[in-house]
Amino acid sequence: MSKHYSVLLSECLEGLVIRADGIYVDGTLGRGGHSAQILQRIPKGHLYAFDRDETAIKESKERLLSIASNFTLIHNQFSMLKEELSNRGIYQIDGMLLDLGVSSPQFDDGERGFSYRYDAPLDMRMDQSQQKNAYDVVNSYDYHELVRIFYQYGEEKFAKQIAKNIEKQRAIKPIATTFELVEVIKASLPAKVLNKKGHPAKKVFQAIRIEVNDELKEIETVLQDAMDMLAVGGRLCVISFQSLEDRIVKEAFHERSTPKKVDKRIPMLPQDIETVDYRLVNRKPIIASEEELEENNRSHSAKLRIIERVG
Repeated sequence: MSKHYSVLLSECLEGLVIRADGIYVDGTLGRGGHSAQILQRIPKGHLYAFDRDETAIKESKERLLSIASNFTLIHNQFSMLKEELSNRGIYQIDGMLLDLGVSSPQFDDGERGFSYRYDAPLDMRMDQSQQKNAYDVVNSYDYHELVRIFYQYGEEKFAKQIAKNIEKQRAIKPIATTFELVEVIKASLPAKVLNKKGHPAKKVFQAIRIEVNDELKEIETVLQDAMDMLAVGGRLCVISFQSLEDRIVKEAFHERSTPKKVDKRIPMLPQDIETVDYRLVNRKPIIASEEELEENNRSHSAKLRIIERVG
C-alpha cells in the first residue's frame, strides 16, 4: 500500500490553536495521521476520534497508543457526535477536525468497491456493518431515483442515458461488480466525453457512494452539532474534496458568522441588535502548498475552512 499522507496537516494543527489541556475531536480518524499529531499536543487533554470503518479503528489504535493513552476511539458516524460525547459526560469541546470523503486506504482496498480502477463487488459501505450497499442502489433504485442521485450527487450531465442503460442491463442480469458498472457507464457516454481527461465513471461512482453512506446529510448534521458544542475560542476545521461538500460547509459557516439582516427603518436599541457568536478564521478556503502537492496528489482538490466560536 502506498504511503498514507494526512492532507493539510500543518494547516489544520495551526488552525485548531491546540491547548495542552483541551478536549478535541477528530471526526474522521482514518489511519490516525491527524489524530496522532493532535494527541502529541494535548498531554493534559483528551482526544475523541470517530470512524464508521472498523478497520480504521483497529489500525489506528496501536499508532495512537505508541504516543499516549488519553484518547477514546468511537466506532460510529460523526453525525452521532452529540449523542456519543454526551453519553460520556462531554458537552463542550475545544476543537474539532473533519477530513471529509473516502479515506485513501478505503480507495486503495480494491475489495471495498469504492474505486472504478479495481474489479470488485459493488459495495462502497464506509461502515461494513450497515445493510445498504452500492449493489442495492444500482440494482433496485428505479430510473427516476438513479437520475436524481447522478444529477444531485455526481453533477453528471448524462444521468438519464446512464440510468436508462443501467435499467436495460440489469433486466438481463444484475450489475454485480465495479467493472460491469464501468462498462455500462462508458456505453452511455458520447466519444468526446470518453476522450476527456479523467475517468468517465468518476461522477457516477461518487454519486452512488454518497447515496450509500448518506454523506451529505451526515455532514449537515455534524457541522451544526460541532458548532453548538464549541467552547468560546474553540475552532472547527473542515477539509472538503469536492464542490458539493464545500458548498455545504461554506453555507453552514456563513449562516453562523453573519448577522441577520434587519430593517434599518425600524429603530432598535443597541442591546436588541443581534450579534454573532462565530467568526470565519479564513474568508477563502486554505489550499495545499506546492510542496504538499508534489508529495500527495490527493491534496489537489482539498479545501480547508475554519470557524471559531467567539461568544
